Amino acid sequence: MPVKLAAPEAASLLPVSGIKLGFAKAHVRKLGRKDVLVMTLAEGSRVAGVFTKNRFCAAPVVLCKEYLAAKKGIRALLVNTGCANAGTGEDGINRATQSCEALSKLLNIQPNQVLPFSTGVILEPLPVDRVVAGLPAAIENLKEDNWLNAAEAIMTTDIVAKGTSRQIQLDGKTVTITGISKGSGMIHPNMATMLGYIGTDAAISQAALENIIQYAVNKSFNCITVDGDTSTNDSLILMATNLAGNFEITEDSLNFSHLRDILTEVAIELAQAIVRDGEGATKFMTVTVEGGKNAAECRKVAYAIAHSPLIKTAFFASDPNLGRILAAVGYAGIDDLDVDNLELYLGDILVAEKGGRAASYREEQGAEIMQASDILVRVVLNRGSEHTTIWTCDFSYDYVKINADYRS
Repeated sequence: MPVKLAAPEAASLLPVSGIKLGFAKAHVRKLGRKDVLVMTLAEGSRVAGVFTKNRFCAAPVVLCKEYLAAKKGIRALLVNTGCANAGTGEDGINRATQSCEALSKLLNIQPNQVLPFSTGVILEPLPVDRVVAGLPAAIENLKEDNWLNAAEAIMTTDIVAKGTSRQIQLDGKTVTITGISKGSGMIHPNMATMLGYIGTDAAISQAALENIIQYAVNKSFNCITVDGDTSTNDSLILMATNLAGNFEITEDSLNFSHLRDILTEVAIELAQAIVRDGEGATKFMTVTVEGGKNAAECRKVAYAIAHSPLIKTAFFASDPNLGRILAAVGYAGIDDLDVDNLELYLGDILVAEKGGRAASYREEQGAEIMQASDILVRVVLNRGSEHTTIWTCDFSYDYVKINADYRS
């Protein structure tokens, strides 16, 4: 079960003026499940995206980048689960294009005003006929208050839907922000298989929107890992409909940093939800590295810890085998690291210092902390002022079972 995570109540996911969402059960892969999502955007909306850096990126990712670069004004998003349409070559591009063309005809817009997204099994052709057949039903139930159904329609191995909302005041106007995400396995930075969609009715310039999404992703989705695998389909989309009535926010606006921080807060909550719903997860682990010379070396250490199967399985077993953490710090790639200056904490308990076990540390202290579902691992390098925080989860028996049976 997810670690301290439940699906949101439908009423808690607030409608965003100018964004409508509709779903269909199209049998893309499995009968009886929501697997096609259509989102429509009011004319004049602005859209920004960040995508996987996997060189084998999926056909829909290729088209999304192309259509965003064309600057024709995105009016709709089309998402399917069950098939990633990745590793499918030119045929995959053609099938993704066909799905965009079909939706554009139904909505009376241009094909390059539709952004396609797919998630599911890699190396299989997209059943575009099933996707297209589901579009009328998805369009028929387009509603602004359909965010929970939308969150359910993009799930694959997720156990619970993921979504959150915020409202703030800008220039005396109420601005709404709502986001959903999916992801459970194949999660790793450089877009940690995840999809994320965040919508707001705030008036924001395109340049400010691009700035915000880069800032937000680096503090959220690029700070999570479940298994160290970078997906072929990772995508995060930020949409602004400009209907809230506030003065347009630019990078120089007084309200820019406030809106950026709230949007980042939403992105962090959605990203952490992915880790809490990590395939088979029983522990949510925060890894903080402090006192580095630069952010890059802090991230090296954090990810060495977070990616180690030995560490992740020890946390699953609640076994304070903390020498594994020291070993990971040692091989993280900091060639001039002075291990005698390093301090390691589990929660608020000092575990290691001066190159070895802390004199004050007792095994029962570590065992007690390891029983918790939320655990903090803190490494202090004592060689500078930089720091970083990432979030990960343990490896359980269920992680192997889920991934062994994924195509069944």
